[in-house]
Amino acid sequence: MKQQKLHLVRKIVKGQDDSKPWGQDAQAKVGSRLIELLMETAYIQPPVDQRADGPPDIRPAFRHSLRTIIKEQQKFSRRYGVIECDPLVRQGLDRTARHMVMPYMPMLVPPVNWTGYDKGGHLFLPSFVMRTHGARQQREAVKRAPRKQLEEVYEALDTLGNTKWRVNKRVLGVVDRIWSSGGRLADLVDREDIPLPEKPETEDEAETKKWKWQLRAAKKENSERHSQRCDVELKLAVARKLKDEDGFYYPHNLDFRGRAYPMHPHLNHLGSDLCRGFLEFAEGRPLGKSGLRWLKIHVANLYAGGVDKLSYEGRMSFTENHLEDIFDSADRPLEGKRWWLGAEDPFQCLAVCINLAEALRSPSPETAISHMPVHQDGSCNGLQHYAALGRDKLGAIAVNLVAGDKPADVYSGIAARVLEIMRRDAEKDPVTEPNALRARLLLNQVDRKLVKQTVMTSVYGVTYVGARDQIKRRLKERGLIVDESEIFSASCYTAKTTLTALGEMFEAARGIMGWLGDCAKIIASENQPVRWTTPLGLPVVQPYRKLGRHLIKTSLQVLTLQRETDKVMVKRQRTAFPPNFVHSLDGSHMMMTAVACKRAGLNFAGVHDSYWTHACDVDLMNSILREKFVELYDKPILENLLEGFQQSFPKLSFPPLPERGDFNLKDVIDSPYFFN
Repeated sequence: MKQQKLHLVRKIVKGQDDSKPWGQDAQAKVGSRLIELLMETAYIQPPVDQRADGPPDIRPAFRHSLRTIIKEQQKFSRRYGVIECDPLVRQGLDRTARHMVMPYMPMLVPPVNWTGYDKGGHLFLPSFVMRTHGARQQREAVKRAPRKQLEEVYEALDTLGNTKWRVNKRVLGVVDRIWSSGGRLADLVDREDIPLPEKPETEDEAETKKWKWQLRAAKKENSERHSQRCDVELKLAVARKLKDEDGFYYPHNLDFRGRAYPMHPHLNHLGSDLCRGFLEFAEGRPLGKSGLRWLKIHVANLYAGGVDKLSYEGRMSFTENHLEDIFDSADRPLEGKRWWLGAEDPFQCLAVCINLAEALRSPSPETAISHMPVHQDGSCNGLQHYAALGRDKLGAIAVNLVAGDKPADVYSGIAARVLEIMRRDAEKDPVTEPNALRARLLLNQVDRKLVKQTVMTSVYGVTYVGARDQIKRRLKERGLIVDESEIFSASCYTAKTTLTALGEMFEAARGIMGWLGDCAKIIASENQPVRWTTPLGLPVVQPYRKLGRHLIKTSLQVLTLQRETDKVMVKRQRTAFPPNFVHSLDGSHMMMTAVACKRAGLNFAGVHDSYWTHACDVDLMNSILREKFVELYDKPILENLLEGFQQSFPKLSFPPLPERGDFNLKDVIDSPYFFN
């Protein structure tokens, strides 16, 4: 049997042209046979202290089985091939995880400048300027684009990649202490599993059923904890490896929409609060008077809990009123009052407390050196882009494109509008108006938290069903409405009211979203993907195509692989286009800002709609990012898009451009809370 299979493998290998990469079929067949050989030859034996009396317990380390998994919501079942490792193998992997070798680590030397699709980034590891995930048309579009057309994109990626970072050793030390004592603090996962419930000694079906549910929930929780522990261990492994380095770099590349990402996956500034707490600029700069002010504002921003919605003066006062807590957090992070643990971003808050305490205790705080990145974040940034596109004055005021005494909070604004509609409905006769009772029930429930997720996702084209489910989850969390049917009807009513309020406040955004969707539908109906070029010259092709099933018979089992067909997914092309287009614009704004900051001598890092620099340079960065936003939207973006569609599809008829308002874009320059 083995000889026969060996002959088949040799035949497959021999039939391949050495000058071409192996096809999917050959890879699957050879890969399956290699897995089979591993299972046939890999055995495991428990350690001496775990062995029972009798013959040695030698068993296969890996097993292959077929499982039927029932998809309850879709009402169908499917059989999957599963390779399982013995529990002893898993235990060994857990123990050795911290010693594993990881590719794509941060670089100790500056990345190679980008000059082509696969030319740049890492010195030796394969690097690609775009993460295309197998989307051939997108990959070819970038490869065909002239180098001159992509020069500004390459320069922006090089700028982001040349920012030098280092590990904050004091924060790492605190995390190590928390982790070694079991986790559970500052959003770190508990290192212990929860105990599994014991099976009841009863024949009562209800009790047995209850136990099974509890067992399933406990196993699910333990599985999630295991996954989170692995994630923390990976982040810690990278931080420990790099803690004694003078500095390191993150080469960046793009997703297909033109948003920039660090190529290293585990410990980077796009990551969680834990990652961001570990990282600081390798270069230190004197704070100066301006930097000291921004460091204090940054403490309030990270503490959040509503403090970040105050005016700058209010945030400064918050920090100054908590100086004793800040010093205590810096001096005795785990033994003291632990004020920093109350922050929304605790590890970042701790890092700034340490830096601010050092500065304030120095003989001259303004000359103290700071390595801390200070963030400036957009206010509901997707809606900011829509307001600028539509020159929408009402929308611009709601998302801080216009100066105000304190930051406008779009979520509170929508909540107030929803409450206004519900109050009107509550006064109506419940006999003729069924929503009157629902409105009365919900009057005390409407706040920014109830509508926040729906407002955030509105820019991504959230549907009525999506909004209803989001609001239903919030109402369930509160537990004031118990009856399922009442929760459902209340969620339906609130979702409709929230979407109505959004449509009223962001009428221009709704109009542009609708126009973009209509154009995409017209193009996709011709079985063509939607494609456009960003203001920085990056070609974008939406990758959504229908998938076909392809069967490959291997020595292990029949594999079902998915392959893209030549047919586009019309609905997906339509619904994804508005958010993808706006993401391509926010990516353009970030890259334009990065290049301008580099030319002004600033250290810069960008996380989509969050821009970072040294505390002393925040004022200059704020000026640059506002100028670049105005520069971006001074271009006829929608006109260029429509012209591109008409040139590509001259026989198709597209709807006219949506009407736009009279908002003066230059007001952004003087708006202190546009990014704050």
